[in-house]
Amino acid sequence: MKLINKHIAKDHSGHVTLRPEEDEDMWHLYNLIQEGDLVRAPAIRRVTNVSSTGSTDSQRLRLNLTLTASKMHFSPAAAPSSGTAGTSTSTGASQGASLSISGPVQSQHANVTMGAYHTLDLEPHRDVRIMKEEWDSVSLDRVAESCKEGRGADVGAIVCGEGTAAVCLLSEHMTVIRQRIDVPIPRKRTGSATMHEKGLARFYETIYASILRHIPFSSLRVVIIASPGFVKDSVYDHIFAEATRTGNKALLQARNKFLRVHISSPHVHSLVEALKSPEITAQLKETKFAREGIMLDRFFKMLGSDEMRAWYGPEDVLLAADRGAIGTLLISDELFRASDPAVRKKYVQLVESVQGKGAEVLTFSSMHESGQQLNQITGIAAILTFPLDVDIVKAEEAAHKAALEEEQAAAEEEQ
Repeated sequence: MKLINKHIAKDHSGHVTLRPEEDEDMWHLYNLIQEGDLVRAPAIRRVTNVSSTGSTDSQRLRLNLTLTASKMHFSPAAAPSSGTAGTSTSTGASQGASLSISGPVQSQHANVTMGAYHTLDLEPHRDVRIMKEEWDSVSLDRVAESCKEGRGADVGAIVCGEGTAAVCLLSEHMTVIRQRIDVPIPRKRTGSATMHEKGLARFYETIYASILRHIPFSSLRVVIIASPGFVKDSVYDHIFAEATRTGNKALLQARNKFLRVHISSPHVHSLVEALKSPEITAQLKETKFAREGIMLDRFFKMLGSDEMRAWYGPEDVLLAADRGAIGTLLISDELFRASDPAVRKKYVQLVESVQGKGAEVLTFSSMHESGQQLNQITGIAAILTFPLDVDIVKAEEAAHKAALEEEQAAAEEEQ
């Protein structure tokens, strides 16, 4: 993402103009734009003109429109599928992520009625201006993070089982499935394994071709080959046997980046397991999503062994924050997309309060598997620096509230 222009006043109102360049930038915009914000971007509008004789002329015009965001829809990149022997095949390029913003038009225009509803389909390499009455710290941090130089995919992954695979790229905020592979592999028959071997060969060839097409291995930190059983080893052996046979020097030079990891199931959500393995964490210890995976794993382990230091749920985490007990706050970006501004403000204030006391705050992307796991337990959790019994804390809070109500009632009686 490129920052084109930024003006924030002392009262925190203002505008930011951004230019999205890749799929992850669309995700950042989806998290930046809130209901009620003004958004200005290019749009295609069909305009019909009626002449004095009654004839009509319709044409499509590109306009710059400003509208009030009332509805947003984000679609992640759609991966093509690849298969053989009766399996559906798509050879087209994967469809990029898309973001559409709907709402009433707020700018006067000769061809668009003021207040008419319109939908802006945001496009890569076209500027988007976002105007807010208040730019809070979470939004400003998101702008700064999205515009950092050198962002992009850090990890490639091939998650496979026998005959199935997903070729993925992992960036700081997204897991993008570049291609899904499904190749039927016949079972071995007594006395002949020819059809089985041919099916495996087709499967390995399809994975190899997909890696060359979708995995920029020269710029990645690591490429994970993950599977249950020994599929990962066979895939790894085929990749480098084929690279040797064809003289693919770039792939052979990147051999040390390819790591094989065991996972429990051949599905993309099992990448969470792979990212927690010691050989992967050693390579990715500086990346945001690896740190999030490690801390989420630590939280779940603590929940089983030391539950007084592992709290989750909005009410409980807010109580822990009031006691100054939070060492690490785990929060999903989904909570900041609340349609009610008061709810969003509550979580923004929580983040600022916790950071002000020196605690670590990890904002999980719900486009990563770790973020989806966090969403399953309300989207917010905390690892405490010292143990607290949640039942005792709630009882103390209730007693304190009751005492305040009694004092207030007594004061009213005296008046």
